[in-house]
Amino acid sequence: MGIIEIILALLLPPVAVALRHGIGKDFLINVLLTLLGWIPGVIHAFYVLSK
Repeated sequence: MGIIEIILALLLPPVAVALRHGIGKDFLINVLLTLLGWIPGVIHAFYVLSK
């Protein structure tokens, strides 16, 4: 995980997930979590990016 991915995961979690895994299941889950609250989206982004 690079510094750019970390910054994107903090500021725009769905963008970070989309850059790593494309527009798919993980992206849609992250968008939903980010809409429900920024913190769940960030946590999920870090989880997905650490895989």
